Amino acid sequence: MDKLLISGGACLEGELRASGAKNSAVTILAASLLANEPVTISNVPHLRDITTMIELLVSMGVEVVVDEKMNIEIHANTIKSFVAPYDLVRTMRASFLVLGPLLAHYGEAEVSLPGGCAIGPRPVDLHLRGLEALGAIIEMKEGYVKARVNGRLKGARFIFDVSTVGGTEHIMMAAALAEGTTVLENCAREPEIIDLADFLNAMGAKVSGQGTDTITIEGVESLGGCDHHVIADRVEAATYLIAAAATGGHVKMRDVIPEHLDVVTSKLRESGADVTIGEDWIDLDMRGRRPKAVSLVTAPYPGFPTDLQAQFLAMNTIAEGTATVKETIFENRFMHVHEMNRMGAQIRLEGNNTTAIVEGVDVLQAAPVMANDLRASVSLVIAALIADGDTVVNRIYHIDRGYEQVEEKLQNLGAKIKRIQSR
Repeated sequence: MDKLLISGGACLEGELRASGAKNSAVTILAASLLANEPVTISNVPHLRDITTMIELLVSMGVEVVVDEKMNIEIHANTIKSFVAPYDLVRTMRASFLVLGPLLAHYGEAEVSLPGGCAIGPRPVDLHLRGLEALGAIIEMKEGYVKARVNGRLKGARFIFDVSTVGGTEHIMMAAALAEGTTVLENCAREPEIIDLADFLNAMGAKVSGQGTDTITIEGVESLGGCDHHVIADRVEAATYLIAAAATGGHVKMRDVIPEHLDVVTSKLRESGADVTIGEDWIDLDMRGRRPKAVSLVTAPYPGFPTDLQAQFLAMNTIAEGTATVKETIFENRFMHVHEMNRMGAQIRLEGNNTTAIVEGVDVLQAAPVMANDLRASVSLVIAALIADGDTVVNRIYHIDRGYEQVEEKLQNLGAKIKRIQSR
């Protein structure tokens, strides 16, 4: 199993191009099952989660062609099986999203219940209730969701009990081929949902209201082919900006969508960074300064992203002052705290482990640490970058799920980091 060896103390400086958005690309790959004609998806990051979704499509008989630039051409009409097996779905939660497209296009699906990061329960009941509202007949058997529909799905009005990105995406995809009009309320508003809607509409769907809490889908009989360019990964871009702030560095992220990161750049300015924003770039310069403590509360978009909580927590460990970080989206998303405290951080958890109080220290000390989920893993990399000594980060397969060429990109910014093999 691979590990990362990181020698702390380097000040990150340089330029990077943001990769395509993982959270957008995996959903769009699932949505390709709705098409009767080939679709081509570009700006797809080379990540383990993407590879897993491709493997899942291929296992069902879908023809997938990937070129050297990670442009992916998908011919869904070659499909031979409507079963998404446990061995693949268990490794990535987003793969569960093939259920709705399979059901809407082919009238049946059998999909394993999902796996993914161990950050607390993220139930799929809202997904299933939404599909049932469209006329799906669903039964659970031996860890699988078996779904079928008599004829086509039917348009309906459905209100999500809570704002859910995956649920919004799932029902939006299924409704694209439903008979009649579907109105979804209390929808998530994330940019990745807008990107999915743009992809669906490019295939001939009639989706409107994306980016607001009410989305309307006028069902069509069939969807055709299209070319689609995936949006920039706002979480990846922000992660490198936060790492630069933590190390007192100067980093420019290119090919980003700055408005997707408004709340993040505001918090980075609060940390003492000089932040300059262009049409498709963000430049952060700490001028060698130590960051100031930044308090935050995670919230659905356009609030502060839960996927950046751990990275800011890492920065706060060596910041001037005390910060309060409150997690409101997922349970068990402070598993990185214990690892950081082993490195000399002063973090205590309160409120049934939903709030972290971080007292900044002058320096962290290197120690072996272990990643528990995707975002926690990269926060430990940031902690290692600011620590005194050599830190080994174990279980980095989590990082490979969501960060393309993480060691190469950090090396380009001057970090002393390398991948090593376990003995």
